[in-house]
Amino acid sequence: MKLADFAAHERPRERLLAAGPASLADAELVAIFLRQGRRGRNAVELGRELVARYGGVAGLCAAPRAEALGPRGLGVAAYCQIVAALELSRRVLANEIRRDAVTDPRRCADYLRAWLVPFPYEVFACLFLDNRHRVIAGEELFRGTIDGASVHPREVVRRALAHNAAAVILAHNHPSGVAEPSAADVAITRRLRDALALVDVRVLDHLIVGEAAPVSLAERGLV
Repeated sequence: MKLADFAAHERPRERLLAAGPASLADAELVAIFLRQGRRGRNAVELGRELVARYGGVAGLCAAPRAEALGPRGLGVAAYCQIVAALELSRRVLANEIRRDAVTDPRRCADYLRAWLVPFPYEVFACLFLDNRHRVIAGEELFRGTIDGASVHPREVVRRALAHNAAAVILAHNHPSGVAEPSAADVAITRRLRDALALVDVRVLDHLIVGEAAPVSLAERGLV
């Protein structure tokens, strides 16, 4: 069935206008960006296929560009629009954090999850904070594989000095979805804490991001 054959109240765009975006499934939101299907599939069917293949919209956006734009993927316009929408949502969260001091761990955790969960490989990132614990910048510093990333304290110190940061929050994802810290996670946290202390930069926390709520090493007394 073509999307045009759907009853008006069943079409994703009309449903969004009538009931709001929260009423739509992920595949229907993707269909709005696709605008049309291909090879006998309407936009909603293609949206469902893509969401299932990549395990969700975040996975679709984190897919390598060549794969996402391949014959079985998105068109260039739809890909650019979806990635732009995801980036806008991240910036909204980032601006909320920047506006206020980092006193709400839940908001900070939400931002880090939105940023890091989509990656199918390990990414080590850092939030650089001023002396009132407001976010100056957030940077992805290292990329690794599905089960690890090499982290170099010298580079973290260099970026902290470049931002004139007074403190940092470290973060990385576990692509497995299990956020339990490893012995290596604890060891690199302490190495970074000691290296940054030499230039008077405090490590406030190291958050590990998985499918559930991020795990705080500071809450476990490991920082």
